[in-house]
Amino acid sequence: MNDSHLSTIEVALGTRRYPVWIGHDLLADRNRWRAMLRGRHALVISNTTVAPLYLQRVAQGLEGLEWSSFLLEDGEAHKSFANVERALQALADLGATRDACVIALGGGVVGDLAGFSAACWMRGIDFIQMPTTLLAMVDSSVGGKTGVNLPAGKNLVGAFHQPRAVVADIDTLATLPEREYSAGLAEVVKGAAIGDAPFFEWLEKHADSLMAHNTALLIEAIARKVRYKAGVVSRDETEQGERALLNWGHTFGHALETAGHYTTLLHGEGVAVGMVLAAKMSERLGMSEPADRERLQRLLQRLGLPTTVPAGMDPQQLLELMRLDKKNANGQLRLILWRGIGKAEIVGGVDETEVLAVLRAAMPA
Repeated sequence: MNDSHLSTIEVALGTRRYPVWIGHDLLADRNRWRAMLRGRHALVISNTTVAPLYLQRVAQGLEGLEWSSFLLEDGEAHKSFANVERALQALADLGATRDACVIALGGGVVGDLAGFSAACWMRGIDFIQMPTTLLAMVDSSVGGKTGVNLPAGKNLVGAFHQPRAVVADIDTLATLPEREYSAGLAEVVKGAAIGDAPFFEWLEKHADSLMAHNTALLIEAIARKVRYKAGVVSRDETEQGERALLNWGHTFGHALETAGHYTTLLHGEGVAVGMVLAAKMSERLGMSEPADRERLQRLLQRLGLPTTVPAGMDPQQLLELMRLDKKNANGQLRLILWRGIGKAEIVGGVDETEVLAVLRAAMPA
């Protein structure tokens, strides 16, 4: 492909550094990503929606290798231990050795489960992320977080396992439903909201063009978000400090997703509502002004995202789900809050009665 249409970002992790390629026709660009495979075995993990569209392009790049595919049903509910076991059995059936590679072809569910399976097989083998959703391109494919869900909550089991490369072929977005496209933009907004006020202003300026799928602006938005996240990951790979800021909106959002049994809200939609709730929490604690939250809400709405809690949610149940968040310490809630656009921080020891008050106030009348 023409490298002038390619954006390359390095995730700087010493000997484990890796490239994130963003551009057109990358799945078919076998000379670029095939070099990342070190052995002769490969397992492509995908799902029943994505595989019929794009598996053949990847297969052409695997000619001469021993490879097979393992397909999940589509949806967050399938990011389960049962499917991890099936993926590991597929690696066993392939005879995969320690130099094998797992290729994750799909969205965040596929990427998380494939990465976790790769982390488990023989205590860790290579994997390559080939995200096919905007959400996965801008967030979950970068940074090495992998995991599966339990009935008790989302992503409670997982491992940090960095990919060998991320291949973000934006041509795959042509088949993405509009609702999922908007859900991906929520994670773009998140990056701007927590640490890049000029980027937030850029998104406000270009929101309509992004919704119209302007390709040049879309590549720029993806690259700016990935570049921001890559910097954070390189400084704090295992979330001991700064990386926790990337969870802005997620403590509330994951609780909403779990309460809705992963069918009411897409992940990006949960994050969108969660960001608004986090902003309201910040206001309640005197950290921020309503004007910043109102800007956030307006931008999210322009990008086709929800900003209110779905009907039928129970505030007490949501609080109980939030208690399981991985950021919590010493039995106390730790939330990512803000002091306005571009100024997020970690706040520990948050009073649960204050959280409950925000949740109750946010319930639909």
